[in-house]
Amino acid sequence: MEAWQERTALLLGDESLQKLSNSRVLVAGLGGVGACAAEMLVRAGIGHLDIIDADKVSESNINRQIIALHSTVGRLKTEVLSERLKDISPNLEISAINEFLHEDNIEVLLKPEYDFVVDAIDTLSPKTALISWCLRNNLPLVSSMGSGAKTDIAAVRIADISKTNTCPLARALRGRLGRLGIKDGFSAVYSEEKPIESAVVEENTRNKRSNTGTISYVPAVFGCACAQAAIQGILSKEFNFC
Repeated sequence: MEAWQERTALLLGDESLQKLSNSRVLVAGLGGVGACAAEMLVRAGIGHLDIIDADKVSESNINRQIIALHSTVGRLKTEVLSERLKDISPNLEISAINEFLHEDNIEVLLKPEYDFVVDAIDTLSPKTALISWCLRNNLPLVSSMGSGAKTDIAAVRIADISKTNTCPLARALRGRLGRLGIKDGFSAVYSEEKPIESAVVEENTRNKRSNTGTISYVPAVFGCACAQAAIQGILSKEFNFC
């Protein structure tokens, strides 16, 4: 155990910390939610991490993404995050995949050997493909719903996808998954706060149908909630979470 892990061991115990060190987690999507989730997982002691995203840091990311600085604009998100996470945990084994995930390449890019999967993808088609792939391979996962157009972190919840409400992304996702015969079976992080309608600007760029306003802290809280779900899932037999 490293000195920087002592506080975590004091809370969870050495056995749980060792299990986190031996665990491998996939984080898909490295925006405001995913990058924060990845960092919280590594700070908690996850020893093996796969990250996937093909985007580069843009200036518009600076208001909400922990890897977005004026000095990192234009660099690959996977590259920036890998450097940051290795600086936190030098012994971390990290694999960076610089690709956009979709139905046609998921079987090639990913291997069904993860102890947990964090889905922080913000577009429906690849999100649906990843969730379906995880369930087919019996992989536990947590999926982030929409953190945009929200301001109240007290409304953030973790529940089975079938129990989600209010969130437009969750509703659209349930519809797509329902057509695949999937109604439940994985955790989702969502908000019961109604989206602020004026914060959503309709457009059609790349794979997105709208551009949504965000505030700095809400995606980070979604990311922390995803990390919580992953850690609790991995340690469910070792540690009795309240």
